[in-house]
Amino acid sequence: MTFKHAGVVGAGAWGTALAQVAARAGLKVTLQAREPEVVASIADKRENTMFLPGVTLEPAITAVSDMADLAPCDLILAVPPAQHLRSAMAALAPHLKPGAPVVLCSKGVEQGSLKLMTEVAAEVLPGVAIAVLSGPSFAGEVARGLPAAATLACEDEALGKAIVEAVAIPAFRPYWAADVIGAEAGGAVKNVLAIACGISEGKGLGRNAHAALITRGFAELTRLAVAAGGKAETVAGLCGLGDLVLTCSSSQSRNMSVGLALGAGQTLEQALAGKVSVAEGVASAPAVRALARKLGVETPICEAVAAILAGEVDVDSAILGLLSRPLKAE
Repeated sequence: MTFKHAGVVGAGAWGTALAQVAARAGLKVTLQAREPEVVASIADKRENTMFLPGVTLEPAITAVSDMADLAPCDLILAVPPAQHLRSAMAALAPHLKPGAPVVLCSKGVEQGSLKLMTEVAAEVLPGVAIAVLSGPSFAGEVARGLPAAATLACEDEALGKAIVEAVAIPAFRPYWAADVIGAEAGGAVKNVLAIACGISEGKGLGRNAHAALITRGFAELTRLAVAAGGKAETVAGLCGLGDLVLTCSSSQSRNMSVGLALGAGQTLEQALAGKVSVAEGVASAPAVRALARKLGVETPICEAVAAILAGEVDVDSAILGLLSRPLKAE
């Protein structure tokens, strides 16, 4: 089982970085972009000036706007924003090469349906083999060739390992896992927790509070992943704990930067103003809260973030609410 031609749906920063990885792994790469200016920029300058400026793209990458141009691809990396995955996969469906697997690289819970990305893909692409790629990986670092590792989750071990072999390079190390639900649940919840850590940082609450948020947040992430059908050991790896630590520890994180602005007193509209790339946690927070309630899982930090983003409570009241919770055993 070998792959020669990868199609990447979505030419944001992460999609462009993954196109770089696939090209460096020796694959021919077709990168589909919704924005005509991105296609033009890559064709003319070999650079995605809108989403990943300053990175020269590999010669094997061709940018296109039409999904039909992905028809020859024998491997698809799907990287649209999570809330647009359904429409993007519906547009891809008529052009998907028979037998080509789809690797989901977006992190989130769909609003309304409260479905994880694999559930969305299964509805839109029935019968198609699905995998999930998730882990601590800032797009700019990956695109520049700095070392990173991630989880490649696929229930079919042979297929999962074939995809790993196809995209692995010394600077990008995917590790196969069978637990698809655990891998994607970790990726979805960590974005919401990163907003919480950003708020703490913006309020100047200190490193103790930051460490406590990551630790207690990881407990919430684990509970929700297990309730959704994932395994605790999966989220203890790169796709859960690893991704959480990275996203909650650097202003490079789009989600943490939103939290920083909120903690400093900005409104959500001000925090999002001028941002080209999507902060997935903003859209995922209400869906994560609703999913947790549906599954009967206690997630006070995620609840607080969703309430702040919805304007139901201000930052100071949310912090006081968390600090006033009843004491209990860890």
